[in-house]
Amino acid sequence: MNIKKIQQKRQRRSMRVRNALRAKSVHPRVSVFRSHNHIYAQLIDDSMQKTIVASSSAALALKTKTEKLDKTAIAKSVGLDLARKALEANVNVACFDRGSYLYHGRVKSLAEGLREGGLKI
Repeated sequence: MNIKKIQQKRQRRSMRVRNALRAKSVHPRVSVFRSHNHIYAQLIDDSMQKTIVASSSAALALKTKTEKLDKTAIAKSVGLDLARKALEANVNVACFDRGSYLYHGRVKSLAEGLREGGLKI
């Protein structure tokens, strides 16, 4: 398949998920980006168009020793860290925006970490 077609399909899937979230919810959304080595998550308030808090595996690697963990365990720790920061910013409820990624693996463990940290998604 052509690279351009693959990118267009991914972008359409991402916008379909994001538009469904915006239509249903007034809560901030947790946006996920997954690269080959790291995972990034941020809590975004769409009404003000600002990022409230953010967390990533790259930032956690600088703070703690995470090189012995696998990628799903690191994603869960990113979720726990983001949930802690969100609760400090007085955000208890959020929507989970998985983007164009399927809900399994690292994305799923990040969501589980958010729930374990006390954030309702």
